[in-house]
Amino acid sequence: MSILARLAFAVALIFAGALPASAQQGSLTIASGGPTTETPDPRARYNGWMSNQTGVTETLMGIDYDLTLYPRVAESIEQTAPTTWRVTLREGVMFHDGSPVTAQAVIDAIAPISQEDHGGYNARIASLLDLAGMTANGDRVIVFETNSPNAAFPWTLSEPGIAVLGPASDAFPINATGPYVFKEAIPGQLYRAEANPNYRLGTPGLAEVRVVAADDPATAALAFEAGEVDMVINYPESDFERIQSTGAQGFSAPTTRLYFYSVNAADGPMANPLIRRAVSLAIDRQGVVDATLAGVGGIPAGTIFPAGLGWAADIAPSYDPAAAEELLAEAGAVKEGGRWMLDGSPLEIDIVTYSSRAALSPTAELTQAFLQAIGITANVRVGEYGASNDAIAAGTADLFLQAWVSTPQGDPGAFPEALVKTGAGSNAGGYSNADLDKLLEDGRLTFDEEKRAAIYDDVQKAIAEDAALIPVFHVSQVNVARPGLKGYKVHPTETYWVTHETTLEE
Repeated sequence: MSILARLAFAVALIFAGALPASAQQGSLTIASGGPTTETPDPRARYNGWMSNQTGVTETLMGIDYDLTLYPRVAESIEQTAPTTWRVTLREGVMFHDGSPVTAQAVIDAIAPISQEDHGGYNARIASLLDLAGMTANGDRVIVFETNSPNAAFPWTLSEPGIAVLGPASDAFPINATGPYVFKEAIPGQLYRAEANPNYRLGTPGLAEVRVVAADDPATAALAFEAGEVDMVINYPESDFERIQSTGAQGFSAPTTRLYFYSVNAADGPMANPLIRRAVSLAIDRQGVVDATLAGVGGIPAGTIFPAGLGWAADIAPSYDPAAAEELLAEAGAVKEGGRWMLDGSPLEIDIVTYSSRAALSPTAELTQAFLQAIGITANVRVGEYGASNDAIAAGTADLFLQAWVSTPQGDPGAFPEALVKTGAGSNAGGYSNADLDKLLEDGRLTFDEEKRAAIYDDVQKAIAEDAALIPVFHVSQVNVARPGLKGYKVHPTETYWVTHETTLEE
């Protein structure tokens, strides 16, 4: 880590007013990603994740630690027609400003998600909802109409961006329902919330929750050892065993986060499915897990969902360099002097990734080494997430190594719909497969659980057969905290951190 990086983080902590390990009584300071605006609207971008994680906002539905859907601010949900869902709110839920949560207030909060001229607009979430309309039936019942039958709809209501919000004011710019009340955000530095003394489930165990920005895991680790933060989300795996030997609490559990490559399917070598499959076969996934995760928990990935957490098809990861070379030859490449040539030029693959997760860069570098071992020239560039995504979209890169939660709402549809469906918002590489699109549509339209599971098995097989994206490994989230943190454990979707029961004892 550069001196400039350390200095930037130190300045951020000074402005954020972060305190040492003996910090303010009852406060919890967490190092993680920071806010991007002074009032991060939970509906926009992925802002809802932080407000949900810090206990500021709540959703109509929630996901339990075993990935079971449950009513949260809602009391119940029922389907009354193929495209009609009736959601009944819990009695007595109050917004932070003391006003009651009503059906109309929920409608008013959700409507801007689909309004392009509103600050809460979110095309990704609007696509998940696919709403034709919403109406209030009294104060406690919302009737949702979708444009087409959607078996994932109840799960979608657990999406952190679909937060239950009341009218904003100067005192309550994010007027939500959670155990903590939003107080301030300093872009790139701090997100701060204070206890909600009137929370319906009981008095919160912390007076304050603070998130200080530390996009570089190594910087966050230094801040933790210096006593400047109480907790680090996504602690560097390679240092996890050592830091626990110093007395720190370690938290590690399997999640649905997948490290994977999206591909530039529009042009360049990865537009050829034979070359995509060859690249996939050239990666020693177990070797990557052993080298980058330091034994803290990772599973080589043959498909997009991890075994044991539901929905995973029986597709084993394959490492077969000889078969990879056979596919390259089938694709028309010729090996000369130990290097593969394609159309008279060296076969060259450009890999891009970002630095906010410690395992990304070494995974990209190991992939580079595996490709070079069979005679493919490979290059790696590490930058920001947005720049890497833009490079794939612009055709200046071939592979984009990313790390996503593959079941963020507990349902299998959202991840492949976002990444490999034709024209999807996160399908920057332009992948298109009409048969796969049809399977994804069928997955939404099918309500029988066994039939739906079979459809998503076929989705995973189609992705694997065409190497529409290239899974590398599923990972356990690794977090650390100072002694005394109670009421916390790793959630498989990573969208829940602090509850009203979370405490930090001196």
